[in-house]
Amino acid sequence: MAKAARRDQPRSSVWLEDKAHRRRGGGQPSGLDRARIIEVTVRLLDAEGLARFSMRRLAGELNVTAMSVYWYVDTKDDLLELALDEVMGEMRLPDPDADEDWRDQVRALAWEYRTLLVRHRWVSALVGVFLNIGPHSLAFSRVVQRVVRGTGLPAKRLTSTISAVFQFVYGYGTLEGHLTARAAAGGMTVDEYFQQSLSSATAAAQAADVIKESREIMEARGGDTVAEMLERDFEFALELLIAGIEAMVAREGGV
Repeated sequence: MAKAARRDQPRSSVWLEDKAHRRRGGGQPSGLDRARIIEVTVRLLDAEGLARFSMRRLAGELNVTAMSVYWYVDTKDDLLELALDEVMGEMRLPDPDADEDWRDQVRALAWEYRTLLVRHRWVSALVGVFLNIGPHSLAFSRVVQRVVRGTGLPAKRLTSTISAVFQFVYGYGTLEGHLTARAAAGGMTVDEYFQQSLSSATAAAQAADVIKESREIMEARGGDTVAEMLERDFEFALELLIAGIEAMVAREGGV
């Protein structure tokens, strides 16, 4: 009897064993190629989310049989990993060798990553699930490492610094993506959803006091729309992190 796969086994990667480029034997489905499959996969994930995505749904959108799709990819996981790396390529990465301040480059990377997470809300659920060793993912990681090296921090502090900045961005972008998804699911704009949620929370006895205490803080941050409030919060939080990096560079004796 064949043994079932252990649940604790590490997930394989489409980028290993040349799986990203391998195709099955047999006739090639007419009018179909890997680029088209990935393009439609991304579009479906953006429109319907990760939970509703299936190979059968994809095949229907492509107007082919599911077996035609499997001619190009072995598994659904392989296809998701390909789609993940595809959208990672949308980020505009700064040139670490350019004559540019590291602070501006950290800001640029943070804004690009946040934009990606909000534009493609399914990405946050896949980051870390796969090895993320596709060409676009590796390019992003390489630039992040080189930019953070440019801060002047010693090598032993670089991973912590990268975590502080980009785990913050990941969390912020993920929650912002949830907000836009909830608003869209309710047929509302983000501003309408925010006002409805605020009204509902204020009406709840257990939350009224907290909302009342928070109102001054919320009003003080400014912004006429939710988008403006989110922009201001993100910008200031990022500046706090950059200021912290500057302080640690000084403490570590960097430049």
